[in-house]
Amino acid sequence: MGARQSRGNSKDKDPKRLLLPGRRQKFASWDDTLLLGRDPRSLLKRGMRHVSFSLVTKGMTDIPDFLWGLSEVQKLNLSHNQLRVLPPEVGKLSRLVVLNLCGNHLKSLPREISLLQSLKVLFLNMNCLTEVPAELSSCRNLEVLSLSHNRLSQLPAGFADLSRLRKLNLSNNCFIHIPICVFSLKELDFLHVGANRLENIAESIQCLGSLQIFIAENNSIHSFPRSLCLVTSLELLNLNNNDIQTLPEDLYLLSRLGRIAWNPMDKGLHISQNPLSKPLPELVEGGLEMLSSYLKNKKNN
Repeated sequence: MGARQSRGNSKDKDPKRLLLPGRRQKFASWDDTLLLGRDPRSLLKRGMRHVSFSLVTKGMTDIPDFLWGLSEVQKLNLSHNQLRVLPPEVGKLSRLVVLNLCGNHLKSLPREISLLQSLKVLFLNMNCLTEVPAELSSCRNLEVLSLSHNRLSQLPAGFADLSRLRKLNLSNNCFIHIPICVFSLKELDFLHVGANRLENIAESIQCLGSLQIFIAENNSIHSFPRSLCLVTSLELLNLNNNDIQTLPEDLYLLSRLGRIAWNPMDKGLHISQNPLSKPLPELVEGGLEMLSSYLKNKKNN
């Protein structure tokens, strides 16, 4: 009898039973760790290059406070939750290199984002952002930034200081023109501005001399500017589904495009679903070489 009673008392001391009597419930990994009195650092994954921490698709509305004490974290993934606020304590994670906040309900970012001086990759796509704080431009090591699927219509002028930025995704927002600060990003090799409200491409596009991929599909762009032909590094140019009727005679300068492309993932010139004037549609069907030769001859004549 004494032995049975002892075992019964032992069960009563189980923290899970004390907090949640009756029906067994599934615990999140961090809840389990804390209830058993373990160090939250046991949740960290130590790879060859980075110390990472992931709380993906947990249905969180708030970030657990213990996270701000894990100062060694370099890769943090909080994507696909229900976060509405990113606390200013994020600035304590000064070693962050990669921060993934994709698929939440964030409407703004704290100024303390500027304290993430080691940050190289930032995913903010699929949120509810209407603006981006000027303080983000202090993250001078940023190389990859995704702001797609938000409600943005402008960027801070200070973004011009992000001199190491190589890949920028601004698609599915509310931009009526490409922000002027973007044309100062000399290292940019990928720019996606598709599915916005663009009606033109500024002449300043020629300043992006390192650009290899430029996507501006699903807008209302009226013309293909000659200045775009001066970005001779382009390997993929997607202008599908716009309002372009004519093509520049200097199209032949974009020799790295190689071909007319139809598959969205292929390199080349994507120019379908535009009201091109005759005989351009037939020439497009014949391929880029035929199209470029026609435009070049037209220029010479």
